[in-house]
Amino acid sequence: MITLKGMTWNHERGYAPLLLASEKFRELRRPDVMLTWDRRSLKDFGDYPVDELAMEYDIILIDHPHVGISCSQGVLVALEEWIPESYMADQQANSVGPSHSSYNWNGRQWALAVDAAAQVASYRPDLFMDRILPTDWKDVVELAATLPSGRKIGWPLCPTDAMCSFLSLCANIGGKSFFDEREGIPHATGEAALKIMLDLLPLLHESSLESNPIQMYDLMAATDEIVYVPLAFGYTNYARAAVADGRRLRFADIPSTTGSPENALLGGVGMAVSARSKHISAAAEFAMFAASPNVQRTLYFDAGGQPGHSAAWTDERTNADSGDFFAATRRTMEQSYMRPRNRAFPEFQEQAGIIVNEMLRKSLTGRALPTKATIEEMNRLYASLL
Repeated sequence: MITLKGMTWNHERGYAPLLLASEKFRELRRPDVMLTWDRRSLKDFGDYPVDELAMEYDIILIDHPHVGISCSQGVLVALEEWIPESYMADQQANSVGPSHSSYNWNGRQWALAVDAAAQVASYRPDLFMDRILPTDWKDVVELAATLPSGRKIGWPLCPTDAMCSFLSLCANIGGKSFFDEREGIPHATGEAALKIMLDLLPLLHESSLESNPIQMYDLMAATDEIVYVPLAFGYTNYARAAVADGRRLRFADIPSTTGSPENALLGGVGMAVSARSKHISAAAEFAMFAASPNVQRTLYFDAGGQPGHSAAWTDERTNADSGDFFAATRRTMEQSYMRPRNRAFPEFQEQAGIIVNEMLRKSLTGRALPTKATIEEMNRLYASLL
């Protein structure tokens, strides 16, 4: 009997599809393989060093900015050495946006995109009534200013997500190549992004600066306080038919400065195999099973997952069950922005998020640094990490 240990993240979307896929893999493919799964927090998913996880686990769910440093450390398996070329070609051809290519580094494929996501907009259709969804940030400010008493716009802006939204805004303003991997963030682009955040901040729900997307969506579904969220990673779980009537969320394309819902931050999850595993072949075989089109559009979605293969995104059944989540956000997803993946970026993103969140907090009391000084502080941090 082969036992494989896997590490995923602690949300229904992160672990439930893998538990079911593991059962089916053993039942249909490999009765000699047993898979067990541990879970790390959402924050640790983006921040925890992959090299440490690779010492203990055979299969690791990762965030794409980690591929550069993981490649240099030699802790992950180059999957094209274990997976047929025809399979890889199908994954590339059916990638939703740049999901598949986000795990490719130095010409090697370090993970399979079992989960696809980007920052998108969301709303409560029962509270939105006959309003038109915002298409630019002026519309968002106008919506926030005209909502009735007790109703607000929310925006998850805890440190991690404040940085994610800041990067989405920068990419939308300055294009996909806005970030200079030698110098950091251009002042004009960064300051324009911060101004959008500062303009909207006084109008936001008071939980915004403390919340990640899950916490924001939980509140949005549990109360009638939040009508709309302009930018946050999408979760089909809150849009499904099983959600109580009236509290079911809908998702949509992002508001934009360009007239097109482009360059929202790419998220999602890749399934990687540890180079230290004693059972690389079995682990790669399971990764192929979990990322395959039929599994993705059936049991992976049904267990609460958010599939990465386009077979699930174009499927009539998955769209009907999720309030057209996939169809409604596909334009944003296809045009999403892939973060830098160099050695310095994962730590920069974590620490810079604290800078952005602190600046936003202080702005509410009139004590914030000017936007120029905030960008300078972020770029000094980036230079020190390089």
